[in-house]
Amino acid sequence: MPWWPTRDWWRQAPSRLARVWRTSLQVRTVAITLLLTGVAILVTGVYMALSISNDLYQSRLDQALRDSSRATTTAQSTLNASDVSSGDAGKNLLNTVLQSVQASTSSRLVAAYRVPGQDTGVLAPPDRGSPAMNSVISPELREKVQNGGTKQYYQSVSLPAVGGDTDPGIVVGSQLTLPSYGKYELYIGYNLRDSENTLLFVQNTLLLAGLALILLIGAITWVIVRFVVEPIRVAARTSERLAAGDLAVRIPERGEDVFATLARSFNGMADSMQSQINQLATLSQLQQRFVSDVSHELRTPLTTIRLAGDVIYDQRQGFQPATARTAELLHTQIERFDRLLSDLLEISRYDAGSVVLDAEPTNLVRLAEECVDELRTLSEQNGSELVLDAPGGYFDVPMDPRRIRRVVRNLIGNAIEHGEGRPVVVTIDSNESAVALTVRDYGIGMSAQDMAHVFDRFWRADPSRKRTLGGTGLGLAISLEDATLHSGWLQVWSVPGAGSCFRLTLPRAIGREITGSPLPLPPVDAGETMPHGAGAGAGTAGSAAPTGNEARA
Repeated sequence: MPWWPTRDWWRQAPSRLARVWRTSLQVRTVAITLLLTGVAILVTGVYMALSISNDLYQSRLDQALRDSSRATTTAQSTLNASDVSSGDAGKNLLNTVLQSVQASTSSRLVAAYRVPGQDTGVLAPPDRGSPAMNSVISPELREKVQNGGTKQYYQSVSLPAVGGDTDPGIVVGSQLTLPSYGKYELYIGYNLRDSENTLLFVQNTLLLAGLALILLIGAITWVIVRFVVEPIRVAARTSERLAAGDLAVRIPERGEDVFATLARSFNGMADSMQSQINQLATLSQLQQRFVSDVSHELRTPLTTIRLAGDVIYDQRQGFQPATARTAELLHTQIERFDRLLSDLLEISRYDAGSVVLDAEPTNLVRLAEECVDELRTLSEQNGSELVLDAPGGYFDVPMDPRRIRRVVRNLIGNAIEHGEGRPVVVTIDSNESAVALTVRDYGIGMSAQDMAHVFDRFWRADPSRKRTLGGTGLGLAISLEDATLHSGWLQVWSVPGAGSCFRLTLPRAIGREITGSPLPLPPVDAGETMPHGAGAGAGTAGSAAPTGNEARA
């Protein structure tokens, strides 16, 4: 894959981030820490910025008021000491006073306006002031100064600056009295551009310091959480390996902290589990060996008993009726005992893992035809019609014919036994990856609870029901093992009163993955108690069909 982002990376980004958020404790911890730290730093920074801004403004305002008061007092003293009578002398005196105010305040923004409502007959000096002051002094401020006597009044304004911009400023107003000419409004403007620059510098410093602090806290949190999370990751990986069957894996024990205690506790638990599992494995091996040994040891006396039983069975015609019946029962039970020993030996081989697949090309349709022919007499005795339907599967598939024949015979035999005298349909079909065989009966069926145990050893849905074929209770368990050995599926669907359907699916090549079975499960006629055209009594089952209970390789 290319290292650069794809065209639709933004669509995949949310899902990827969500997955990282769900799977990484370290990312969640660092993200939450950064979020909370960022909020705390933001609140603190805003509070500090506002405090500094207010302090700067208040200090500059106090300075401006003191400066203006001193300049006004000095100017009034100069006016009181002067002796003017003509208009030109008064005009010059006002100019001199304004120049002295500018010199004492270091501000070029000075203006003087004659208070309205005074004697108009006196030729008083005209108003003086910077053009910048004329545009920023509000009528409200002038009204307060005109009526305030010797008090000072101020107003925050925006002073024009170079390039059409504005600078923050303060205008302080008070009254002056010119002898012989009356009262004048004196306004002094103070530019706060330097204070604003100081405030911006402080705010930028706080912002950069906050970002650096967040990054530093994030890095520190990442490192600390890594130290904390890494032992948890080691414990998680060790648990996964332990669950996968690696019983010898342990967590390294270092130090004396809480993680070392966790490691010791975990390792003690693993040691205990390993010991118990080894004991169970030993007991299982002993049990398997016992079953195998007993089965082998019983072969010799069973052979002798069978030979003697065959002799007695062959001569039963000359016995009394009760004795003849006893000979027949003895012969039947000896045969069942022989099949039970064979099944026990087969199960013990599967448990020991010593089963070898003897595969050869085999036609499943032909194999099923042979099984149907063998069991047709039994089906007629039970009143069941045995039907073979093969729309596909007419090709050779590698399989162990002995084991698959055993599976097919077992499925058909069970269907006859539980079919209640109704038809038993054997269907074979194939697709590009598999070949499948289903055995469908319309008998008593099974509940979902029964289906969950149908492949268990020695399990019977109805223990009181008579075994028509004299089964051992291991047939379906061995059939499941045979299907699994072929990398195939053995699945079942059943509904009480609607019958059952077992499906055997085999891959077209040993070890090849099966993408899907060619035959459906539940079957197409899942709601019918008897196929259409199979005789009277056809109808619809009252319960819905559950999904099939399946056992896969």
